[in-house]
Amino acid sequence: MHLIERGTGTPVVLLHGFGVDHRVLLPLDPVFEEAGGWRRLYLDLPGAGGTPVGDVASTRDVVDAVEDELARLIGDEPFALVGQSFGGMVARQVAHDLRPRVLGLAVVAGVFVAEHARRDVPPATVLRTDPEALALAGEAAADYAEGAVVQSPAHVRAFLEHVRPGLLAADQQALERIAARYSLDREPEDADPEPFTRPGLVITARQDQVVGYEDAWARRTHYPRTTFAVLDAAGHDVQVEQPDLTAALVADWIARVRADA
Repeated sequence: MHLIERGTGTPVVLLHGFGVDHRVLLPLDPVFEEAGGWRRLYLDLPGAGGTPVGDVASTRDVVDAVEDELARLIGDEPFALVGQSFGGMVARQVAHDLRPRVLGLAVVAGVFVAEHARRDVPPATVLRTDPEALALAGEAAADYAEGAVVQSPAHVRAFLEHVRPGLLAADQQALERIAARYSLDREPEDADPEPFTRPGLVITARQDQVVGYEDAWARRTHYPRTTFAVLDAAGHDVQVEQPDLTAALVADWIARVRADA
């Protein structure tokens, strides 16, 4: 798998969403840098960015590929996990498969219900339009406007730097193949129902029309050491729409993981 590695110390593995790549999670990197002592491993999942799809043909195959890569990169070393959107579903499964070694789990706008038709999502909402922002987006204006809840020049710049490149780099045929077997056989919380007691964080967005927030919150009893937050004025790209709040919540999670370890 294509890897971007930064820093030294305890490994933290960061897994991006469907149709984007590792760059969507780079806005979180300064939080880990400031905390110190974290070896950040940003993986491009199969079919995304710099990672060819190979024979991967399902979400379970993606999970297996991540776990194989972790065995190569960190062996039996304990680690923390961050997952965004589809990467959140993958991270939840990895956290349960490798539970004894997982120091903490953070999920940002994560998929908790695989089937789109079964998700509890709010209607598409735009709280503020900004012609200047749309002009700045240029040829990416349609992609930007599709998910932006509060349009602004700052948000457009973050979108163009962290989201748009992954959209352009994705292997669409590979993603279609994985999408045909997108659901896991069972949700990890059902297959392994013992509560996950490591420090956790689940960040959701009030206007997230892709995965919503209700489905994540329905799992809160399974995660008794997890902070659940639903942020207003943000959609599925919550980490770039609400960067300061997201960073503060991640910083708190990092501190709790350190204290628990």
